[in-house]
Amino acid sequence: MNIYLLAIAVLPVLVLAIVVYSGDKYGKEPFGMLLKAFLFGALTIPPAAFMEQILSMFTPSMPVLSAVYTGFVVAGSSEELWKLLFLLLAIWGSRHFDEYYDGVVYACFVSLGFACFENVSYVFGQGTFVDALATGSVRAVLSVPGHFLFGVMMGYYVALAKFDHGHRFGYLLLAFLVPMLLHGTFDALLMIPESMGSGKAGVSGLLFVVLLWFDIRMWKWGVRRMRRLQELSKQQDADRQYPFRGFTWDF
Repeated sequence: MNIYLLAIAVLPVLVLAIVVYSGDKYGKEPFGMLLKAFLFGALTIPPAAFMEQILSMFTPSMPVLSAVYTGFVVAGSSEELWKLLFLLLAIWGSRHFDEYYDGVVYACFVSLGFACFENVSYVFGQGTFVDALATGSVRAVLSVPGHFLFGVMMGYYVALAKFDHGHRFGYLLLAFLVPMLLHGTFDALLMIPESMGSGKAGVSGLLFVVLLWFDIRMWKWGVRRMRRLQELSKQQDADRQYPFRGFTWDF
């Protein structure tokens, strides 16, 4: 196994894992739980791939429609559904899932577990070293951060579902729908130019610009939601330390 290719496949996953972990300011999650979430993310690959194979049987014949269907239905729905199911299986009943920001931490580790093993398979599945290097470089900039941001969105709504019992079902539904729609849009913007062939260079260039704009917007949405959960976790931490804060005697 080429150590350089392994590094380019794994390093972006490690960097993003450190980013989300460092944002957990009010009670770090135990390493065992993080490893569990990461491995559960890797375990989503077989059932997601099986579901993708079944859904691929119904792919439309029109190239552009095929790209949209593959992005939203085949990839987006399959991968995000199984990541959500395995995330809930891994952490929902855990005593360590005790603050809002934990939802983002665990969801991102599940997504990064998926992205890591998927990335390794893509990089080492190339025929030449140059192709593997190019694939790893592109995926380090686009695909792995994409999975990370889908995890941020999923974790945001899972956290709200955990601590807002009155709207639990709605938030869990959003924990699937929002990442799925983002994932589908991201993949469709990548696949549509490929489906049109080389004769539509202008359209392909425009779609690439749209993809970059969309990627930047996802980062802004993701950072905003991470900060929101950090504020809610800060409030939870303060309430635990000062349970009688705000209490007044009323005679």
